[in-house]
Amino acid sequence: MPSRDEYLTQFKAKLDEWDAEIDRLQDKAAEAQADAQEQYQKQIAALREMRDDAFKRYAELQDAAGDAWDTMLKGTEKAWNAWLDAFDEARRKFTSNG
Repeated sequence: MPSRDEYLTQFKAKLDEWDAEIDRLQDKAAEAQADAQEQYQKQIAALREMRDDAFKRYAELQDAAGDAWDTMLKGTEKAWNAWLDAFDEARRKFTSNG
């Protein structure tokens, strides 16, 4: 298992990747036909919500210490896997539309 600092660095890097991916998809949505834009915007909103939830957990982890860190880390690992799956699924739906 990585150290606390390594874990937080990896977590933040993944959040930054998500931000870049959302920006790329936003650009793609802007180029889409008007009838597809509404659906794209809903999918982008869902991606942003997932990213925001993950960022909140990241902020909580930064503040956690000792036993709280260990407890939060276990819960975060489960949530992280769910976020990754949901983010990838939403991205696939988005890219399959265009």
